[in-house]
Amino acid sequence: MCLIVFAYKFHREYPLIIAANRDEFYDRPSASASFWDDAPHVLAGRDLKEGGTWLGLTTDGRLAAITNYRDPALLKANAPSRGLLISDYLRKSFTPTAYLENVHQHSQDYNGFNLLIGNISSLYHYSNITGKTTPIEPGIHGLSNHLLDTPWPKVVRAKTLLKELLLQLSPPTVEPILFLLADRAHPPENQLPDTGIDHEWERMLSPLFITSPYYGTCSSTVILVDRHHRATFVEKITGEGNMRGTIHRFTFDIELSPISEGDR
Repeated sequence: MCLIVFAYKFHREYPLIIAANRDEFYDRPSASASFWDDAPHVLAGRDLKEGGTWLGLTTDGRLAAITNYRDPALLKANAPSRGLLISDYLRKSFTPTAYLENVHQHSQDYNGFNLLIGNISSLYHYSNITGKTTPIEPGIHGLSNHLLDTPWPKVVRAKTLLKELLLQLSPPTVEPILFLLADRAHPPENQLPDTGIDHEWERMLSPLFITSPYYGTCSSTVILVDRHHRATFVEKITGEGNMRGTIHRFTFDIELSPISEGDR
């Protein structure tokens, strides 16, 4: 993922609302969101090159998502796939903090990342740039390719748009949130972050929804979990190819387990 904006314990009826864009090279093979044949409790897309994922939810209420941390000076050649950190958590039975403690032990093997790990009761941010695990406080938060709530223009805009939407909509619905994720407005040149990449790339990456001939927003995902633990998971394919515009929608009741309720 390259943009995640989420409302955590902000909305009275929906304690968890997630809106996320996955940005990737169009030619990287991936599978759309589905329940996995080899892990039927996991609902997520799949990176067909390395086998991991970028965002997923389980039937017992565990959630995980990742964004890359952008700094070319920190890139490691032949580092393991960061998407495996998400699939490992979703497949297994660790509590969020136990899993993050384990990740911390070998986090420097990976290129820079941000993890959102947790469940519908407790949510945490971890980055291998800082090495810190931080509980998420109630409110509206944003995560792109720096740290949690770094005020990049796209993060600030996404948080503002989501807050306005949730204050207007009762109950929140998927379609307006997908429309939010399709926002292509560019910030002023003097507000662009400086992450060590070419200025034209910096500008191309600055909107919520990214387009270019070879790289861009490949899918948009909305997750709504209400206070009765009813989950709605919607993925819209937005990249190049004949699947563009396809929407995959899943609705199910989360059955909490002792593990998924851990760390509350």
